[in-house]
Amino acid sequence: MHLLPLTLLLFSSYNAVQAGTQHENETCSRGNNRLQAGTYQFWSECNSVTFCNEDGICKPKGCRRDDFPFGYAQNSHSIPDKCPRGQFCPDEADLCQDLLPVGSPCQLNRDDQCEGPPNFRELADDTGRGLNVNGSVCLNNVCMWANATLGTNCTVENTPYTAYGVGGEFIDIVSRGNCHIGLYCDSAQKLCLQNKLLGDSCTADKECDSWNCLTSGVCGVAAATPHHFGIYVYILVALGIFGAMAGTLAGLFITHRKQREQEREKRAQYWREQNAFHQNLQQMRETARASILSLPNNNGGSARSTMYSRENSDEMNTPILQNAAPKSSGLRHYMGDDGSSDYDDGVVMQSGRKNNDGRF
Repeated sequence: MHLLPLTLLLFSSYNAVQAGTQHENETCSRGNNRLQAGTYQFWSECNSVTFCNEDGICKPKGCRRDDFPFGYAQNSHSIPDKCPRGQFCPDEADLCQDLLPVGSPCQLNRDDQCEGPPNFRELADDTGRGLNVNGSVCLNNVCMWANATLGTNCTVENTPYTAYGVGGEFIDIVSRGNCHIGLYCDSAQKLCLQNKLLGDSCTADKECDSWNCLTSGVCGVAAATPHHFGIYVYILVALGIFGAMAGTLAGLFITHRKQREQEREKRAQYWREQNAFHQNLQQMRETARASILSLPNNNGGSARSTMYSRENSDEMNTPILQNAAPKSSGLRHYMGDDGSSDYDDGVVMQSGRKNNDGRF
């Protein structure tokens, strides 16, 4: 199959899947073998791994054309062999046959069924476009060689294929001839003409040396030509990559800085709250201390000095009385400073029994 669009190839694969349904050893009719309309895909009543023999029975295929034929499992041991050099596998895939000489009938688009010319290396298509096989072509179901020269008569074959695109169904006409490589067979004049160069007017792909006639009616570059860009494109791409990296890093830095500022503000707020709480506690301690020191027994000095001064004056100036009224408790007010482990000036006076002389 030569130069068919991808949509057509996909449609052909779909028809291959829709092969016959008869299995091995089931009956079939060779009269129903045909090429599907629009795709020209070979079809028979047998499934994809069998063919209809002369007795009308589906039998396993005896040869194959493809490296990975449709219908077989990947590790299947029933896949038939490919034909050796000098033979071909027909569309029915029943068995390998010898190559056909010039003028022999051949199947549609099966250039590989025809025997090559002696100078096949000179005539063979090495462009990969499928113009011929080893210098041989099958045109109008007849084997011939692709050796027609410039200005000589040629044979042309126009095959309309049904294809599908974005706009729906359309007809794709594949035109082939037996002209030498670098020439094309003009359908109107039936003469071999020189291929046209880039920018020349054209009406079909086969007229262009690049095999690509644009919709504008001029020959364009080959569809398989790789695109080469100027150095400025690579520079712009490199700058774009580095710019994107720098922008990403800058965005991450700004984002993390904002997060750090938020966390710092939270810690500062927490410290202010704790500091205010500490100051409130300090004020409460100072207020409590001032209240304790303002008691009557604590005026004019510390609790310790007041107690000793009073005891000394009482002992020196007051006579000892055995039956005197008992003194009040010797406990005195005191306070402790939360800020240190030492007690304040106040002391604890334990009450006790008086001696006979009136002393504790």
